[in-house]
Amino acid sequence: MTGPAPADAALAGTIEREADRRRTVAVIAHPDAGKSTLTESLTLAASAIDEAGAVKGKATRRATVSDWMEIERSRGISISSAVVQLDAAGTLINVVDTPGHADFSEDTYRALAAVDCAVMLIDAAKGMEAQTIRLFEVCRTRDIPVIAVVNKWDRPGREALDLLDELEERTGRVPTPVTWPVGEAGDLQGLVDTTTETLTTYESTGGGHLPVATVRSGAEAAERFGSAWATALEEVELTREVRGLPDQDDFHARVSMPVFFGVATKHLGTVDLLRFLRDTAPPALPRRTEDGAPRPVTEPFAAQVFKVQANMDPAHHDQVAFVRICSGRFDRGMMLTHAQSGRRFNTKHALSVFGRERDTVDVAWPGDVVGLVNATMLHPGDTLYSDEAVEFEPLPRFAPEMFATVAPTDPSTAKKFRKGMQQLAGEGVVQLLESERRTAQAPMVGVIGSLQLEVLTSRLQAEFGTAVRVEPLPWTMVRLVTDSDLALLERRRDLEIVTTDRDRYGLFRDQWHLNSVMRELKGLELPTPV
Repeated sequence: MTGPAPADAALAGTIEREADRRRTVAVIAHPDAGKSTLTESLTLAASAIDEAGAVKGKATRRATVSDWMEIERSRGISISSAVVQLDAAGTLINVVDTPGHADFSEDTYRALAAVDCAVMLIDAAKGMEAQTIRLFEVCRTRDIPVIAVVNKWDRPGREALDLLDELEERTGRVPTPVTWPVGEAGDLQGLVDTTTETLTTYESTGGGHLPVATVRSGAEAAERFGSAWATALEEVELTREVRGLPDQDDFHARVSMPVFFGVATKHLGTVDLLRFLRDTAPPALPRRTEDGAPRPVTEPFAAQVFKVQANMDPAHHDQVAFVRICSGRFDRGMMLTHAQSGRRFNTKHALSVFGRERDTVDVAWPGDVVGLVNATMLHPGDTLYSDEAVEFEPLPRFAPEMFATVAPTDPSTAKKFRKGMQQLAGEGVVQLLESERRTAQAPMVGVIGSLQLEVLTSRLQAEFGTAVRVEPLPWTMVRLVTDSDLALLERRRDLEIVTTDRDRYGLFRDQWHLNSVMRELKGLELPTPV
């Protein structure tokens, strides 16, 4: 049996080296924990920008570079995943800043399918909140290593040791601090490197620039900070005895969870986190195909769509599909096959996207995220490949929890309304639902929460020039409907049957209504959507 041709072996070696120097990381957290601010602070630390936009207070802050939609800027929240690539001394770090609001959980969950590691941001005063715990469970399900960052240590908050106990109790992973605060929450005097037991202090330079960092020996720290330094060292020793030092193998194996402390708005501790991502975070890893087998990064080119975004450039009303390159080398202009339709796809318009800024991508490697323009045939979860057919495991989809009809207030904008609804549903802003009771003039949509409807109406007005009226529907309970269930339910007028491209749902007013139907019609299955 002959081995690979020299050219193939050389390419495989190049692919392995390029994959090895890439890190693809999601930033996740409960709303208002500071995800977008941390993303920008990391960008500043990597010298990708000269000045950060985040300052105290959402009411006065300029929007961060990853928040590019008008509604994100006006509301001070992230509602759409954004991707920035940082060059940290030759290591390329792709940072995915995700929505924190629970109404946009599906967008966050899709982003987690595209990364190899997650940075979980925790508010020093609040600890692990509901959405943080929910997101961590997704990381556990997808076997994603997690780094914890305790943010806002410049404000009053909980004790550091208590936060470690909660992390271990809630996640089952051993929290191993990489840095440790000198001074209680609200009185941060510096950060200890738990391995070298040196202290870094910071002096603000103002104007959104990185602070000046000074590394001090233990003796210098003891002389300058006295009891605060002694207390910090005692806590470091205690955590070391109980939990050990940070270990790369345990981190990659999801046994332990490295922990950092800092203040994202002031860029305190961000350089330490960036250095850890560069040196210790996992490289681009094989992705699982639909049969569950990992696909080596050296296989021919294949990529998975994890996000579709319309109108990032309002002047052109374009549609960008963000793909995670899973294997092989990407060359702009290569012809690919769309696994779901079998159609060919030309990649001549391939971009890297930094907020609203765009640069052409000529070559990319496993771990990179590339934006493909005018990708109207592509949807989240789809696969593109170059040679033999392959399809990656599907992305999660949430069953809707709220329902409404949407219609243009001005009938003359009906054409723009239909185009806008199709594009925004393709992104996943809402789910379009088909029902025999609804018309194309006032289609039915399903969402996780009301903020999605606000985003829908705002973007239809801003990007498509059509104002709409939204009429809430009474359904609050959702169940999957099998073929046998359909025969029993389709003639009833007290409920509604709707379909998506994947599922068929039965909609009920409330739990009492669902129980009543189940009692009346024996033999119903009606499983709960997963």
